[in-house]
Parts: sequence; C-alpha cells; structure tokens
Amino acid sequence: MQYALSVLGIFVVLFLAWLASSNRKEVKYKPILIMIVIQIILSILLLNTKFGFIIIQGISAFFNKLLEYAGEGISFVFGGMANDGEAPFFLTVLLPIVFISVLIGILQYLKILPFIMNGIGWLLSKVNGMGRLESYNAVASLMVGQSEVFITLKKQLGLLSKQRLYTLCASAMSTVSMSIVGAYMTMLKPEYVVTAVVLNLFGGFIIASIVNPYEVNPDEDIIEIRDQKKQSFFEMIGEYILDGFKVAVIVGAMLIGFIALMAGINHVFELVFTISFQTLLGYLFSPIALIMGIPLSEAVSAGGIMATKLVTNEFVAMMDLSGGNHQFSERTLGILSVFLVSFANFSSIGIITGAVKSLNEEQGNVVAGFGLKLLYGATLVSILSGIIVSFVL
Repeated sequence: MQYALSVLGIFVVLFLAWLASSNRKEVKYKPILIMIVIQIILSILLLNTKFGFIIIQGISAFFNKLLEYAGEGISFVFGGMANDGEAPFFLTVLLPIVFISVLIGILQYLKILPFIMNGIGWLLSKVNGMGRLESYNAVASLMVGQSEVFITLKKQLGLLSKQRLYTLCASAMSTVSMSIVGAYMTMLKPEYVVTAVVLNLFGGFIIASIVNPYEVNPDEDIIEIRDQKKQSFFEMIGEYILDGFKVAVIVGAMLIGFIALMAGINHVFELVFTISFQTLLGYLFSPIALIMGIPLSEAVSAGGIMATKLVTNEFVAMMDLSGGNHQFSERTLGILSVFLVSFANFSSIGIITGAVKSLNEEQGNVVAGFGLKLLYGATLVSILSGIIVSFVL
C-alpha cells in the first residue's frame, strides 16, 4: 500500500505539472522517466546503504567542523552574550554562514568552483534532455546561491528566450545555496538535507521539462561565465565576508518579521474562528501530505508546516518542525525534512526577480510575469522529492 501511494503521488505531481505545461505536445517523457529512476536509486544509496551512510557521515562531519571553526570567530566577537547552556539562533545557526561564504569565495577565486560546476553540468546535460547552460545553472545555483548565479551569466541574460529563462529561474528556486546547508543541518538530520539537495537538482529538471518544454539550438548552447573584476585575494575575502554577513542579517530580519506576523495572525484567527491560521492551512495542505505518503493522523500537522514554508520561508518551517510539539513518526520527519530543503516560497519570487532585473531590466520584467508559475513548479519539485524519499523510508 505504501509503494502504491508513492507511485500514485508521482503521477499526481506529473499531472499537475502537465496541466500547467506551455506546450504539452513537446514534453519528452524518456528523460523524465530516467531522472525519476535516478532519484529513487540515489535515495536508496544515501538513506538505505552502508556506503550512503559513510557519505552522509563524511559530509556531516565536514560541515560540523566548519561550524566549529565558525564558532571560534563568533565566540571571539559575541562571547558572553549567551547564558550557559543557551544557543541563540542567530549566533549558532545564521552567523556560521559568514565563514562558509568565505570558503565559497576562495574556491571561486582559485577557479576550482567553476571547474566543478562546468563538469557536473556537462554530466547532467547528458541525462536531462536540456542544454549545457541549464545544467550549469542548476549546479551553479546550488554552489553560489539563487541570486548570485545570475551574475555569472550576465552576458547571456539578454539573449535568452522566455522558455530558457524560466528554466534557469526554476532551478534557482528549487535548490538551496551551499552557504546555508550547514545552517539547515543544525535543525534537520544531515542525511535528509543531503538527500534533498541531490533530489531537487534532478526534480527541477523533471518539472521544468513538463511545465516548460522546448528545443535547445546547439549553436546557442554556449556558457560564457562573466569575468569577475580583478581583485586581490584579501579584497575577495573581505567581499565574501560582508556578503555572508548580509545574508545572515537578512535571514534573521525575515525570521523576526515572519514569526511575529504568524503569531499575530494565529492569535486573531483563534479569537475569531477558534482555530489557528496554521491549523487552517494544515487542513488545506493535508491532501498534499497524504500523496507524499504521510499518514492521515499526521497529515494536518504536516500540512501546516508545509504551508508555513510556502507563505514564509524554509527556516520558519524548519524551526517549527524541530522545535514544535509535533509527534511525528521518523518516516514523516524524513519526508517533511526533504520537502523543506528548498527556496520555494513567495519571498523567493521577489529575490529572483530583483536579481535578474538588476542585471537586465527587460528580462527582470519577464521573470516577474511568470513569478507565480515559477513558485508552482518549484513547489511541485519539493513535493516530488518528498514522495521519492517515501519509497525508501
């Protein structure tokens, strides 16, 4: 029954993507089937094998060590602000982003990161039925971030068709930046974070192939990485330190606003309707939770967390999942954790639109025009990743 529901869930997600397709006759089903099989194999490898356990342990140990190093700098500047035994969210979860951002900058400066992005992008293009540019962009979004990735493609933005631009933006919204993966691992189990990152990479191509099918002209499939302005090594480090700190502060500010707003809305709804706003959203999203393989007894609570992620951001939902009084089974925790690891929320529409518009105003207006469709597709990617994981948990 469990597997039958998961199979049904996959068909429902693909059907919902097909309903929003801009050209249903052009959808290529063979690459889609291949990528779904790859997703299932990777899920089994990462979550149900000894080899996968070793990989997860290695990645987890790596990020734990990075967080440990970051803690040295944080302790020097903010030591004594927290009482013994307390772990303020801003200090322990958000500020380590600064250090990880510096490491990404160093890898970028040494040309190691572009080499990795191009290599993995080339491999992906062999199985996803899309161009090298789309494949590169998906990997680059994961490495450098959903807004920063467009800077690397500034030369080509003005030359892209609406269809290709949609796919690039969908990849940026469906993945997450490596600079905050460590922050996620402080709230969710590392195995679910790593699995979600991998699944979303392929899931973005699957949904985009249905929602937005098109043919790529090989002559136009050229990747021109923008030459960064000449900087000294220490200038670059300073820039990435400030960029990382800006991200930490912005995420912190959004959390303050969204959590306070959610608390206020919940209180008003409880006074007027005797039910919280999150519980109401939970009922609305419970059918989606069911097709993801979450039991009926947990579907409403799970639906509330999923809805919270969509209307606020993934950090708010992760805090609710890890710190709330939910009595979820381990399987449900795994499915929800994978669902939450993406940038698919309303605020991302503004972030991506603003990033593109700052580089090319005309193309930014195009992105704004399909913003809701972008969010729709990215949410389907998260749902699909949750369903794939339900096969193996």
